[in-house]
Amino acid sequence: MTDTLVQDPIATYVGGRDFKMLIGEQLVDAQDGASTDVLDPSTGEKLTTVPTGGAADMERAIAAARAAQPEWERIGVAGRSACFARFDALISEHREELAMLDAIDCGNPVKAMRVDVDLCHAYLRGWPAIAAAQTGDVIPASPGNLHYTAHRPYGVVGRITAFNHPLMFAVTRPLPSLIAGNTLVMKPSPDTSLSTLALAELFAEAFPPGVVNIVTGGGAAGDALVTHRDVKRIAFTGSVQTGLLIQRRAAESGMVKHLSLELGGKNAMIVFPDVDVDEAVEGAIYGMNLDVCQGQSCGSNSRVLVHRKIHDEFVAKMADRLSGYVVGVAYDEATDVGPLVTPAHHQRVAGFVESGVDEGAELVFGGDRPAGAPAGGNFITPALFAGVRPEMKIGHEEIFGPVISTFQWDDYDAMIEMANSTDLGLTASVWTRDLDVAHKTAERLDAGYVWVNDSTRHYFGTPFGGSKNSGIGREESPDELLSYLEQKVVHTRLGDPRAALARMVA
Repeated sequence: MTDTLVQDPIATYVGGRDFKMLIGEQLVDAQDGASTDVLDPSTGEKLTTVPTGGAADMERAIAAARAAQPEWERIGVAGRSACFARFDALISEHREELAMLDAIDCGNPVKAMRVDVDLCHAYLRGWPAIAAAQTGDVIPASPGNLHYTAHRPYGVVGRITAFNHPLMFAVTRPLPSLIAGNTLVMKPSPDTSLSTLALAELFAEAFPPGVVNIVTGGGAAGDALVTHRDVKRIAFTGSVQTGLLIQRRAAESGMVKHLSLELGGKNAMIVFPDVDVDEAVEGAIYGMNLDVCQGQSCGSNSRVLVHRKIHDEFVAKMADRLSGYVVGVAYDEATDVGPLVTPAHHQRVAGFVESGVDEGAELVFGGDRPAGAPAGGNFITPALFAGVRPEMKIGHEEIFGPVISTFQWDDYDAMIEMANSTDLGLTASVWTRDLDVAHKTAERLDAGYVWVNDSTRHYFGTPFGGSKNSGIGREESPDELLSYLEQKVVHTRLGDPRAALARMVA
């Protein structure tokens, strides 16, 4: 599919447009009229406003989802799959608009956001196939009786999405809950909601009223969703701090709720001395997601543990490779690395760079403002540190930005201890030509997803999720589908068929 280039993307895709929430069959403003200004992360200029929903809006959305759920469940996987197919076609029709809205709103390069839109199709087509193949079990628990399992949807599911892949998360993350027969109330990040509100129009066209509801807003809307008694199943992608708050507020609601949390990562990439250094450098840079979301990814391999024998060569080649990236306005076709999402986040990431220097790490490359970037934009050149130690702030805290820390090692057990030394355990990667070393090392890493000679790629159908404070639950696989269904066991006491037959003919 060719890309449609326009001279003024903001005027074309944002100017004059009225972004509204979706509640039931209506596209609406917040009930109290509240709204929030949306700023362009590339320039700092105001783009538009979006509704700021609150508890009253969330109450209406949950009521609409609750009313729509019985019929949505009744039409079965085949009926729900037909809605997925209509939605899939609409995503294709609106590809350029959706990609540009993400670039304009969240700062990710438009080239990468087109890839995000295209990735949605595999999920829209894959989930119906997984759901159609879902089965129960017959259990041989006792002779002469029948025991089997069955599954039912929870009802209304609450989904809170992250800011770093707004469109892709708003499309792909709700799909397993919907194909399982649940209805949805979704709250996007207040920092990046434009593409999700554009999707509201497409959801309304493809799905029955009330099946998908979208409410924008901040903490008040999120808390109303998490604590509502009619929302028994909640899914969240975001920070550890917010995940912990959601757990607490869900527990305080007076209802037992089922949660899945995909949270932060301080992911280790372990490089052994037998690698092709050029290939490993490419893997490290690719794994940082610099040209996708500026390193604002929980899966980025921000800690690179390189064997002392090749460390200096590795760092020099990485610095040279980083120098070739074009940092600039996100909706410019020439841009490789866009701005960070908000001024506050830019200040936070810049503070990490400053702390790394203050604590004695060597800033090998970057960490400054790129020449020629718009004055109001949230820009920072990808930063590369060497000589990092685990006790440094940049060595153990999640930065969520374009900052790469390299560590030297030569003792295997000490390296494993270093890799496992944080409270986070989302992903890791191991780079070596020796498969014995690779698999033995993967076994010892405290991470939910480990790549060998690869990094950051997701493969639909394989369970993705973390250990420790990186979350609970698994996504993108049959495990996730089952997490949106409650299991019940049905027991039937079976009598003697000969006695039953005698009664029939008597």
